[in-house]
Order: sequence, then structure tokens, then C-alpha cells
Amino acid sequence: MTDDDLMRLLDDTADAVSAALAGVDDWGPSGRRPGQYRADLVANDAALAVLRRGGVGVLSEETGLEGANREFVVVVDPLDGSTNAAQGVPWFATALCVLDASGPRAALVVNQANGRRFSAVRGGGAWSGGQPLVPSMRSAMAESIVGLNGLPPRHLGWAQYRTMGAAALDLCNVAAGVLDGYVDCVPDAHGVWDYAAAILVCMEAGVSCGDAFGRELFVRDPDARRTPVAAGNAALFEALRAARTTF
Repeated sequence: MTDDDLMRLLDDTADAVSAALAGVDDWGPSGRRPGQYRADLVANDAALAVLRRGGVGVLSEETGLEGANREFVVVVDPLDGSTNAAQGVPWFATALCVLDASGPRAALVVNQANGRRFSAVRGGGAWSGGQPLVPSMRSAMAESIVGLNGLPPRHLGWAQYRTMGAAALDLCNVAAGVLDGYVDCVPDAHGVWDYAAAILVCMEAGVSCGDAFGRELFVRDPDARRTPVAAGNAALFEALRAARTTF
């Protein structure tokens, strides 16, 4: 498949999830595992139906890895920020990232509350609404607004922080220059589906990003957990990464 083919597949998948979520009338817990909602399962079923027809492998938060030997494996979080969705907070997304033998190939993050799309193709830049994404160049921690997952044990020196509850969208805000940086303050909280799509968007926008502890981010292991950090420039990234490794 070409890059255009892959992006159409991701667009179709996100559209199917959007249509499925429009029919959800019970946003309560699924009863299957802690933190999972019925809407997570509805979104996952919709995503899998499209991706399976597309002939790709899938690594989903809800159902794990299938088709691992396919040329393309799509890492998908069908409903990132499902607690936000259940509570009516308009900050939840579908996040999709295509992996090939060379790593991340294409990505799409869609805010399902308002339809905004963030996309990237390896070597092709990062885009939203037809415009290239441009990150912040603010490098001083004391002047920066940083997105968080969880809270650190102490103030780490930023000017302000935001904890919004959907890692994929939070990271895309770094790519867009809305946030200066992002750091996960919860020990190994994120599976690859939580961040893969948004990290490719960040990389293609020129954002500095990585795991706080130097581990590979783009893995195909459903049990792996990582600590993503991102910033609009290398100086702020190093300050955030160094601060995160102190706890």
C-alpha cells in the first residue's frame, strides 16, 4: 500500500469509530476490566472491522496483537481518553499509527469530540486542517506550559501545567505549539497505543521526543509500558527528561 492508501485506511477507521460512538447510549464501565468502558468496546469493534478488511495487522489496547507478520501493523487506541468521554469532557480521540519494517510510517489522531485531525507520514511533515504543525520554541522550563499525565511528587519548575487526560491529543498539542512540552509522571502508565500515533506527529513536526528512560517507543509488545516525554525543542526536552528521571 502507498502512503495515500494507508492514510485512507486510517481516515476510514476513525470515521467508523465516530459513527459507532454516535450510537452509544451507555457510557458506563464495561465490567470486563478496571478502567474499561462499554464505549471502548464499541469503538474497538468499529475500528477492527475496517482494519481487518484492509488486510493489516492490528495492535489494539482492547484486543492485543493480531496479524503480527503482516507487512503493516496498525497500532490503535480506539478511544483514548475514555474517562473524559464518559464524563462528557470533550477531549477524547481515536489514535492510529501504521508500523512497517522501518518503524512508524503513517499516523492519524482524531479528536472525536470536535473532529480535528492531526496526521503525519514519515518524511512528509505533520498537518492539521491543511496547515503544517509548528511547535513552540520556548526553551526555558520556568517559562513553559507543560502537559502532564498524573502529577509529580513535587513541582518540577515549569510556569504552568495542564492535565487533560488524553495522551494522544496532549502530545499533538505539543506538535501544534499549544503546549511547550509533555511529560508522563505515572510510572510506566502508557502502552504503545497511547502515544505511537501522536509521537510520529510530533517527530514530523520537529518536536524532540522519546522515552524518559531511553527505551524504544515503537514496540509491538502489548505488555510493554513507556514514559513518553516531548518538547518543542531539544533544550526543554532535556530539562523535562532529566526532571522526570529523578522520581
